[in-house]
Amino acid sequence: MGSGRAEAFSRMIEADVLAKAYVPEHIPSLMAIISRGQPFLAEEYLGYARDNWLILVGYPLEGSFTQERCEQAIHQSIETYQPEYLWFIGPEVPGMLLESCRERSSDFYYQLDLSRLQIGGALRRAVKKAAAVLRVQKGSQYTREHRALVGELLRRKELPPLVTELYRSMPAYLHASPTACLLEARDLDGKLCAFYVIEQAAQKFDTYVLGCYSHKRYVPHASDLLFFEMIERARGSGKALINLGLGVNPGIRRFKEKWGGEPFLKYEFCEARLGSIDWASWIDSLEGKL
Repeated sequence: MGSGRAEAFSRMIEADVLAKAYVPEHIPSLMAIISRGQPFLAEEYLGYARDNWLILVGYPLEGSFTQERCEQAIHQSIETYQPEYLWFIGPEVPGMLLESCRERSSDFYYQLDLSRLQIGGALRRAVKKAAAVLRVQKGSQYTREHRALVGELLRRKELPPLVTELYRSMPAYLHASPTACLLEARDLDGKLCAFYVIEQAAQKFDTYVLGCYSHKRYVPHASDLLFFEMIERARGSGKALINLGLGVNPGIRRFKEKWGGEPFLKYEFCEARLGSIDWASWIDSLEGKL
């Protein structure tokens, strides 16, 4: 990697990326299916491109983040793909994008370190209580039941557009990804009460992708039971970490922290709209800075 130009993917490159991955966006199968973009490498940075847009993951696969290295990767990517829209995520927004940035948000990734995890008595009792009335199993396919639970969720909560699209992309993602795991909590009549989606492709960690539970068939602590099962499966496959995704809102943060999740990496998002830019002049100006 780091060849100085955007590099097309191969199985060997993907295996190398998965060995170095430390955020969910470093998982090509997850991001390519959900975004429908093609993965590529620019320097030590991973990106996804399609049509008139580009996503650049500003967490280098090797070495520490620096503005200079990241801007070099952005320059290469823009010169290759000339997108109208560029979505950037990373620990900080590079200065070269600030003027064209139209939307921004900040958060933290949360991580669960299984080597230090100690599950308290109250949580164990909650899991045991839920396990008495629910059965956890690995689902074989995304069905009308799962769609109904997601429909309930989207009607009762106004979620950020990107999160809504993530939920809506689950049928295609679960159908296409061999490393995705659909965990279901069903009542004693076999009815679906809650589910989790977990991505297991990264070498060092599992990723909590999303979860959903039913209000119509609400069972207390169904999410805790699924969380416990997610931990057991990660341990069973030799993983020491679970990436729990972003904090999103206070309620989600409290749930992740209750289980021992900790913020471990700054997250900055920027949507840059580049469609009106004179590409030749812009690239010339970038080359003068780099």
